[in-house]
Amino acid sequence: MRTPVSTYRLQIRSSFTLQDAAALTGYLRELGVDWVYLSPILTAEEGSDHGYDVTDPSTIDASRGGAEGLAALSKAAREAGLGVLVDIVPNHMGVASPPQNAWWWSLLKEGKASRYAEAFDVDWDFGGGKLRLPVLGSDDDLDKLEVVDGELRYFDHRFPLAEGSYAEGDDATDVHARQHYELVGWRRADDELNYRRFFAVNTLAGIRVEIPWVFEEAHSEIARWFRDGLVDGLRIDHPDGLADPAGYLERLKETTAGSYLLVEKILEPGESLPENFDCEGTTGYDALADVDRLFVDPDAEVQLDALDGRLRGTGSPADYEAMIHGTKRRITDGILHSEILRLARLVPESPELPRLEVADALAEIIASFHVYRSYLPDRKDTLVEAVERAARTRPELDQILKALLPLLLDAGRELGRRFQQTSGMVMAKGVEDTAFFRYTRLGTLTEVGADPTEFALSTAGFHERMARRQALLPLSMTTLTTHDTKRSEDTRARISAISEAVPDWEAFVDRMQELAPIPDGPLAALVWQAIAGAWPASRERLQGYVAKAAREAGNSTNWTEPDEGFEAKLASAVDAVFDVPEVTAALEAFVALLDPYGTSNSLSAKIVQLTMPGVPDVYQGTEFWDRSLTDPDNRRAVDFERRRAALAALDAGVQTEARDELAKLLLTSRALRLRRDRPELFGGYSPVMAEGPAAEHLVAFDRGTASDGGGAITLATRLPRKLERNGGWEETFIRLGSAVRDELTGNSYAPGEVPVARLLQRYPVALLVPIG
Repeated sequence: MRTPVSTYRLQIRSSFTLQDAAALTGYLRELGVDWVYLSPILTAEEGSDHGYDVTDPSTIDASRGGAEGLAALSKAAREAGLGVLVDIVPNHMGVASPPQNAWWWSLLKEGKASRYAEAFDVDWDFGGGKLRLPVLGSDDDLDKLEVVDGELRYFDHRFPLAEGSYAEGDDATDVHARQHYELVGWRRADDELNYRRFFAVNTLAGIRVEIPWVFEEAHSEIARWFRDGLVDGLRIDHPDGLADPAGYLERLKETTAGSYLLVEKILEPGESLPENFDCEGTTGYDALADVDRLFVDPDAEVQLDALDGRLRGTGSPADYEAMIHGTKRRITDGILHSEILRLARLVPESPELPRLEVADALAEIIASFHVYRSYLPDRKDTLVEAVERAARTRPELDQILKALLPLLLDAGRELGRRFQQTSGMVMAKGVEDTAFFRYTRLGTLTEVGADPTEFALSTAGFHERMARRQALLPLSMTTLTTHDTKRSEDTRARISAISEAVPDWEAFVDRMQELAPIPDGPLAALVWQAIAGAWPASRERLQGYVAKAAREAGNSTNWTEPDEGFEAKLASAVDAVFDVPEVTAALEAFVALLDPYGTSNSLSAKIVQLTMPGVPDVYQGTEFWDRSLTDPDNRRAVDFERRRAALAALDAGVQTEARDELAKLLLTSRALRLRRDRPELFGGYSPVMAEGPAAEHLVAFDRGTASDGGGAITLATRLPRKLERNGGWEETFIRLGSAVRDELTGNSYAPGEVPVARLLQRYPVALLVPIG
């Protein structure tokens, strides 16, 4: 099995095709990248900018470059010595435009008689033999249906007609009644949908890849990539949505002849990958959480909690456990209620198990989960503990919960299998997409895959986790920014600096609430952190972000019923950043305070992530400063020519300082090149301990093994403002066992005690390599 040393994620779309990626391989090679990592490339909904809404799994999207584009990229990658990793989407297909999806079109046209009826996950009985499609503005819109060119039309929506269901002159409403589908008002999706989706997205329909022929057809093109030697590995999107993730991975390994596989799996604190997952690791959110917390000051927790309580008007900080229980129940009782009701229908109804109470109990169990999914039968304790928590929260449901537990523990039953597919949906929507926009004491902590109640991580705790990572998952990905992160790495690094400047932060928030008030205290904290973290940013970017954040939080406005008055006040606050001189001045003064420490955090987090155990990924463009916010802001176009020219200048000897964005490019390129060209320096992991008064501010580790006499040594600064206030590095030093050279500065150091101030004189980081 070929495995990557590092990867570089590219977002492939019509404005940046596979051919464009092919032309970039030379730059990636010079940067030090080992594999190019592509977003989904199978044919997706026309105009899709992300590719997760695949409509035809048998072809590569023509707008993304088509089959010839992948061939060109693969050829260029091989010539540059690069491997190729591709993101795939096995859980669902895009069905927003039925004519674009032959599988879905067949299902709508032929109903249960369609060959693809088995491929989609439809509860036909609940729909009275029809597939319910929530596309109408309301049920009253049936009179707006038309029959045009042998199709049923609703404005721009097109649907097929069953054979013999239409004759010239028939009323469109009557024709609709004869179809295998039923068009209904979109608001009915919460309770009456009868097909499995990706989360709550009506236009992404789940498919059943556990069925052999469905797997084969959905992976026919992917299998060709490996037969033809075009691709070396895969990233699997959302495996928790599958009926049998372990079985799927086993079959995928066979299909790809044992190639490198990663899963987009969220691991909660203390959780590990299931032992029967045949893959090399995760896509790195767990690593991201560990790195971020190194640069958060633990002493700030009490102060930020106090501010949170004041902004909430309660005097007490948010209770995260209670919050996520509430947000998950909001999801189970709202946008995913159809999924809960489908589970309830699988429980035989009786006087002891009435349908509505069963649905309530199932929702309560899912709301009590602390992880995304149980993996039965091996991890039945997860489910048992959730049921016990549910019983403590809702004692009146105790008897129903006891009756449900053995049914849910039976993974061979549809209920047990489907329950496992559902819990992750609720976790994602209730926590990542709701609570993370409500729990706002420090934005760094509310990132995908993280538990924000873990406030900070000590160097000792970090070393312990890294040693475990090296021992158990040395080929798992590490990352700092992805297409899904709520804030990019440099935005978070600056926000982390708030933990060392809480009084200044509190004064800034109060001033903003005075000059540009946001009538939702917790949201105000989130907004002003985001703006300070991303500044400078355009009005359009910030307005887009705050509107999305407020609707996701769902406290003062929401997606389905926006509060226009509140949103106008929110937009006005953002406008004030650009239009009110006092607001602009206060923001820029606060950013100027944070910036040097945010810069230190950015460089330190980057070098730690690039050199720690695992396979480091660089998200497109983040070799320069990147202060993006949540999607789609983090998917903006990247100026690669500027980066290519800057790298050439560095290689020609141009000097840079820590605050210059070339410093990040220097660090990234030197770390990636070293990992690729000197892999023997990265075979182990051991802490390097500093001695002296500022020892706690250094995170350092040696990636060598005991037998090789040492490897690459990483040094990074943590809590830089506190370090500065306490007098700097003073007499703090590390002991070097051999002569080394810093890859960033070219400086050499003899064995023995070396002052940290000397090692980090130019940059807040160093990358030391043995000489000789």
